[in-house]
Amino acid sequence: MTVPCVRVPREDGEKTRTILADRDVIAKGHEITVEEGSIYIPVTDPTAVPSACTVVQRDVPARHTQTMPADVLGFEPSYERLGEVVILDEDDADRTRDIAEAIMASDLPAETVLNRASKVKGEQRVREWDILAGDGTEAIHREYGCDFAVDLADMYFSPRLATERHRVAKQVTAGEQAFDMFAGVGPFVIPFADRGATCVGVDVNPDAIEYLRENARRNGVENRVTTIEGDVREVVADYGNWADRLVMNLPHSADEFLETAVELASDDCVVHYYDIQHEDDPFGPGERAIREAAGDEYDVAVETRRTVRSYAPHELNVVLDVRLSR
Repeated sequence: MTVPCVRVPREDGEKTRTILADRDVIAKGHEITVEEGSIYIPVTDPTAVPSACTVVQRDVPARHTQTMPADVLGFEPSYERLGEVVILDEDDADRTRDIAEAIMASDLPAETVLNRASKVKGEQRVREWDILAGDGTEAIHREYGCDFAVDLADMYFSPRLATERHRVAKQVTAGEQAFDMFAGVGPFVIPFADRGATCVGVDVNPDAIEYLRENARRNGVENRVTTIEGDVREVVADYGNWADRLVMNLPHSADEFLETAVELASDDCVVHYYDIQHEDDPFGPGERAIREAAGDEYDVAVETRRTVRSYAPHELNVVLDVRLSR
């Protein structure tokens, strides 16, 4: 069917689409198409289009389903979603730009597109980002009924771990005392508190702690959450023999904090210990380190050995659920 379309170069596609969307003139019953370096955006009223735009008559297909990025690109791109922020991990600048434009031209509920510009680095585990579309690096992410505000430029958060966090949260019962030694914005703490646990979240990143406090308020659990900015080794004296459940999600160096974990553990405590190890022996190093730290004070029972995900070639991100019984 022939309809009026705004024709723009691909590099101007997202900017023009935003302008037309603000004027509410995009013809949603027809597909946005791409051909020979140009994007064709169907419009309902050519007279409402900015005078600088070129309007042409074009035969475009009717839209029967939602347009996805792959429909625009002709291939399936790889991306993650964090609320209305879409995250890419691309090296080629032209391909990155094309994917970002396709995402914004699609029906994905996306306001921002980011591309990873560095690896996670530093004590606070943050990375640099290239902003390809939209403004800023803040997102509101919903996960198994809880809402999390997060600023990706200032703190670490991975939506890939949602299933694992939910697995652990389902084990929590009302009345427990749960302690997250590296809490971030609260992806463990908030659902624990939502299930009735009394929680303490500690983190060295002051920005993450501010967001943790906001997320506790956002989810109505602030009365069950205590937040502490600092190194967990410096606050252990206030919580000795306190925790019925401990989360140790610092997989590159959690072993350095096992003595602190033992001090925090109550007479019967479950520890969720995250590690990154070679695939030949992914669980052994962590289990040996836990048993050494527990010494003669606790009986150690490994209840779960689980691979969370592949981390790098021949390296696995794993978790041990370990019960310490005094």
